[in-house]
Amino acid sequence: MSEQQTAGTAGETTPAGRLYGVGLGPGDPSLMTVRAVEVIREADVVAYHSARHGRSIARSIAARHLRPEHIEEKLVYPVTTETTDHPGGYRGAMEEFYAEAAARLAAHLDAGRTVAVLAEGDPMFYGSYMHMHKRLADRYDTEVIPGVTSVSAAAARLGTPLAEGEEVLTILPGTLPEEELTARLAATDAAVVMKLGRTFPTVRRAVTEAGRLPEARYVERATMDGERTAPLADVDEQTVPYFSVAVLPSRVASPPPAPEHGSVVVIGTGPAGPLWLTPEARGELAAAQDLVGYTTYLDRVPHRPGQQRHPSDNKVESERAEFALDLARRGRRVAVVSSGDPGVFAMATAVLEVAATEPYADVPVRVVPGVTAANAAASRVGAPLGHDYAVISLSDRLKPWEVIAQRLAAAASADLALALYNPGSRSRTWQVGKARELLLEHRAPDTPVVLARDVGGPTERVRTVPLADLNPADVDMRTIILVGSSQTQHTNNTVWTPRRYPD
Repeated sequence: MSEQQTAGTAGETTPAGRLYGVGLGPGDPSLMTVRAVEVIREADVVAYHSARHGRSIARSIAARHLRPEHIEEKLVYPVTTETTDHPGGYRGAMEEFYAEAAARLAAHLDAGRTVAVLAEGDPMFYGSYMHMHKRLADRYDTEVIPGVTSVSAAAARLGTPLAEGEEVLTILPGTLPEEELTARLAATDAAVVMKLGRTFPTVRRAVTEAGRLPEARYVERATMDGERTAPLADVDEQTVPYFSVAVLPSRVASPPPAPEHGSVVVIGTGPAGPLWLTPEARGELAAAQDLVGYTTYLDRVPHRPGQQRHPSDNKVESERAEFALDLARRGRRVAVVSSGDPGVFAMATAVLEVAATEPYADVPVRVVPGVTAANAAASRVGAPLGHDYAVISLSDRLKPWEVIAQRLAAAASADLALALYNPGSRSRTWQVGKARELLLEHRAPDTPVVLARDVGGPTERVRTVPLADLNPADVDMRTIILVGSSQTQHTNNTVWTPRRYPD
């Protein structure tokens, strides 16, 4: 940082003082670092935030290291949780306060004094010091002293790892909207939710909705007087202070309780890798005890300790569904993995067909949606499916070609855009050519046709050709075909179908 010079007497200059952000740790004074103690003792000015009642937790942690000659700057918040009549509302009142507090500290720094701003936990982790740092660090020599966070203290008090191996730890403020909290809690392996207090009812509802309540723990005032730990489900919301956290610990170290009854969830993983996975799907994959699916699709799912994987071939959907349901009957939490959306030419129907038979009538089955190939392919070129469209599979393995041809003709004569799934394979080579002939009876030869292969994958290739030039040799099982309507436009490498249809 630069060193600012200020005017002294008789033309002399005084070197600007140094700013310190001092992390004090979670509350126990013995958990302060040696460096934090050194800086506090040597500082000219010790600053700390407090509510209007005047008591400062930060000061109480550092109290034994304060000297009578210290200049103490008490930075008193104008509001905490109450309302304000400031014209800018709560945000305006706080912005004005931070600006005034920074100016007070700058006056000390300009006078050559060393200023230590105390911060519970770590100064750069949800701390008030950050607001001083952003306003002063570009003008004064600054050092930040890290501290033990409340997250680490909570894990230590619970005696359980937060995250292990390749698990993802997510730290969330309880002030987020409930739906956002729910989505993030459902998607992650381990989590800590901070800033409870008044947000506790919302946080507990989000944890419950995410299916994580049985494993959730509560830690209050970790390492401080009045420390408390408990299952989150058992905590009275009227007793929760701001200095408390909700913890969803490592699933590897502390596996979620086994379900009382088995269940099957059919999960859509999208057309390719993790970028296409919804938070709900990610959470269900993490919570499952058994993963069942086509080998290629299972390989997209990260390995987790304790999970059993059951891969199988692509053409045994009914057998795969029966196997998953049998596992669930034995009390297992089973996820059937399906690419794209499981309800679009995929595993949802296969599982539900078997689940409707007598042996499995009592097994709960849920379906978690995913991004389907048609929508993924459409997004790559614009909006070819922006108006009415039909989705048809060209595979005649489970229905006769005569039915497919009839549906193609009906959809084409209705001037619907089309998404054609399963267009070809090694054993099915003529269907695309026959479909082109049928479509040309109703569509102009220059109708835009999008050929999208491996969307989202490493060999992705998307291009647009006129319907008359659709070549079956360019199509395989990993390709989806989007055929425009009479209104579909192809301009500047973009394909789109207008929202309005002409009278």
